[in-house]
Amino acid sequence: MGTIVGEIMSTDLISVEEGDFVTRARQLIRDNQLRGLPIKNGEGHVTGIVTDRDMLKIASTRSNVTVSGFSVEAPLVTPETDLKEAAKSLLSANYAILPVVRSSEDRRLQGVVSPIDIFKKINPEKLAGKRVKEVMNTETKTCGPQDSVTKVWDAMLDSDFTGMPVVDEKGKPLGIITRFDILKRGGARISKDTKDVMKVEKLMSTPLYSISSEASLRDAAKMMLDREIGRISVVDDGKLVGIIDRYDVIKAIFGEGP
Repeated sequence: MGTIVGEIMSTDLISVEEGDFVTRARQLIRDNQLRGLPIKNGEGHVTGIVTDRDMLKIASTRSNVTVSGFSVEAPLVTPETDLKEAAKSLLSANYAILPVVRSSEDRRLQGVVSPIDIFKKINPEKLAGKRVKEVMNTETKTCGPQDSVTKVWDAMLDSDFTGMPVVDEKGKPLGIITRFDILKRGGARISKDTKDVMKVEKLMSTPLYSISSEASLRDAAKMMLDREIGRISVVDDGKLVGIIDRYDVIKAIFGEGP
């Protein structure tokens, strides 16, 4: 029998209720470095999730909007769900977490499973025959160190990108800025109306971890595991040529089909 969700799921049950303000959800996501949170109703049943991307949309430190207004439906899994099935559900839904409930009839929260949980179960040796260039994403948006954070903010809202590499005018990678970098700083304090425009260089993370497109996918997976990072910039001859992240590695192992 293969691995099941109950063996890998996170049981730190951080969640929000439908009536909670979105500012509470944002604080929990920021303080715990989460990509999303399960939403429960008054009976403790899971009704949806709220994501870190949703939290970027909140432009005020105070808001009377509740999380129910940002709730999205996510596939539900149980502790007995096969890991491969859960991985495919995660990939097809393109969400950061899957709530784990007792059963299809009893939707009380038992835990969550995320790309990190699945990724930690991966055996990198199974990836030895594949190269980074076979799975990397070449449709990569970049920004410059002098670009405004609000410009990056807008780009992340318009796309599914969780991070953007920062490059100089010659295309040399300098660092990366992520959704979490913006949330950690307090997105509301980076107001589009402020006179002082915050630059990307103030928030970007360094060093930038990179790998060659010819490198083994195994080496990329090991780097992510060892460094506890979610993405790696793919750099050839000093130029950025793509990005590879946990989703790409999970997809390479489990695929997207039924």
